[in-house]
Amino acid sequence: MARKINVIKNKIKFEEEFEVLFDKTITKFGTGAKIDAPKEFIGRDVLVFVKKKT
Repeated sequence: MARKINVIKNKIKFEEEFEVLFDKTITKFGTGAKIDAPKEFIGRDVLVFVKKKT
């Protein structure tokens, strides 16, 4: 599947359909990190974008 994502002047444009967008904080998990997500998304493909610190 070809995925097209354009970033122009700090704006993101997706040419793909998405069901939901949720904003989460990455938290410590052992020696790594994790992002919590609802269990209804288990087994699904996801994209993770890390925002710049403000």
